[in-house]
Amino acid sequence: MRKYLLSAVAAGAVLAGAGSAFADEAAAKKWIDQEFQPSVLSKDEQLAEMQWFINAAEPFNGMEINVLSEGIPTHSYESEVLTKAFEEITGIKVNHQILGEGEVVQAVQTQMQTGRNLYDAYVNDSDLIGTHSRLQLAYNLTDWMNGAAKDVTNPGLDLDDFMGTQFTTGPDGDLYQLPDQQFANLYWFRKDWFDREDLQKAFKEKYGYDLGVPVNWSAYEDIAEFFSKDVKEIDGVQIYGHMDYGKRAPDLGWRMTDAWLSMAGAGDKGEPNGIPVDEWGIRMEEGTCNPVGASVSRGGAANGPAAVYAIRKWDEWLRNYAPPGAASFDFYQSLPALSQGNVAQQIFWYTAFTADMVKPKSEGNNTVDDEGTPLWRMAPSPHGPYWEDGQKVGYQDVGSWTILNSTPEDRAKAAWLYAQFVVSKTVDTKKSHVGLTFIRDSTVNHESFTERAPKLGGLVEFYRSPDRVAWSPTGVNVPDYPKLAQIWWQQIGDVNSGAFTPQEAMDRLAEEMDIVMARMQQADERANVYGGCGPRLNEESDPNEWLSKPGAPKAKLDNEKPQGETVNYDELVARWSQN
Repeated sequence: MRKYLLSAVAAGAVLAGAGSAFADEAAAKKWIDQEFQPSVLSKDEQLAEMQWFINAAEPFNGMEINVLSEGIPTHSYESEVLTKAFEEITGIKVNHQILGEGEVVQAVQTQMQTGRNLYDAYVNDSDLIGTHSRLQLAYNLTDWMNGAAKDVTNPGLDLDDFMGTQFTTGPDGDLYQLPDQQFANLYWFRKDWFDREDLQKAFKEKYGYDLGVPVNWSAYEDIAEFFSKDVKEIDGVQIYGHMDYGKRAPDLGWRMTDAWLSMAGAGDKGEPNGIPVDEWGIRMEEGTCNPVGASVSRGGAANGPAAVYAIRKWDEWLRNYAPPGAASFDFYQSLPALSQGNVAQQIFWYTAFTADMVKPKSEGNNTVDDEGTPLWRMAPSPHGPYWEDGQKVGYQDVGSWTILNSTPEDRAKAAWLYAQFVVSKTVDTKKSHVGLTFIRDSTVNHESFTERAPKLGGLVEFYRSPDRVAWSPTGVNVPDYPKLAQIWWQQIGDVNSGAFTPQEAMDRLAEEMDIVMARMQQADERANVYGGCGPRLNEESDPNEWLSKPGAPKAKLDNEKPQGETVNYDELVARWSQN
């Protein structure tokens, strides 16, 4: 390995114009001592792992690569801190750019379509696993690790320790993406308010059951009404029973595709996604790889009664129980808004924002006490009236390192080293303390998180519980995520604006998905674009024929608001702890 004689002041700095850096054991020791604690590894084990990176990176010393991810605290830490560590330890400079999630998907799509190497690697949601496994435009990591990249694959990577690889594995059994961060979509509520005896008494007198964590959407709606219309004010502050967002932007699309329809009960039973109808309402018969439609007329459920109910409730709750202006919020505006301390609950809350919600009061967070202990908790989200045991209960995001085939092999190898570095056991425990987006079992079970758990509002308990596996990302029924995802926000945004009713919007959405999938079918039949696993649409038939059959799509219920049901939070956590 090339060595560079630098002064103590210049050690680790980038050489002007060359992009190379001082890469040796001293730099690794510095970062291990000063930054990468705590860790599941001993310092000697950390140093041994870093020595492997130093050796493996030698052919790429001085190279400069570009990677892209969305903007959450985990990726900010990678971009601002871990790139510096990686450069000092390996000599490879990484420009880790951060954009909005919609822009990340657009960049992935553009690189796949044009073959131009825009970025050397992406943190790309596992929602695209159906796309990557069909189009074969991303490196097959199983083949890559055992073949061309064997010399740059960390022997201590330990894939069995990762939580989310089942979601980044294609139908062929091969790995296409390496998890970098993982977060679930859960229910969030102000436990301090729910525990007040006066509010418990008032709620039970009005609704006939206990104020607690809602099990179904009926209870969620009752609680939203109670805090917005009855309680109205706490400690001199006007409060609301619900928070969400509705801006007509790409964010609104994943707000819905992230299992909202299945939470209402639109899909079929089956893990990790409904079989044969998934949470997008797309039907793909078991044992096949060919989607057959999204419309009820083709056996799908995207415009069925449960899906329409789901969109109607989203719109009603946003208008009736959320703070003023929420309907014009996007994803990034709505979730941090909880820190103002004027919302009682949120049915659709991503744990990626835990890091922001545990900030001290001195930073403007009104949902923690003076000691920094959360006044809120997270719990499983409630489900709608069409939901049945065995159906998907919620969404889990698995942002994963993805390298496209259009990336030259030497740059791909350097990017693969960086990807492995930021998920390595040396780094992961500290990174998880910063971003709170667990990807390794060893990390979430580390003693440092046992100590910190009381300050994290139930996050550690959830990720240590057996329930964790029931939350899953978009699955393989979705044949081309970038092409189909953009349809959602545009159509559902028209509900928020009042241009279309929920039924009209979902009819249009399902029809457009079928039109796009018909084009995919033509491309696959003509040129094998999707490897024979593109859509093969069913002929349209009378929707009532499908609605009369068991399974999804489901016929409209006579009563879409059954009796509300709640559970005591402490009893729920105790159940998690016993398993």
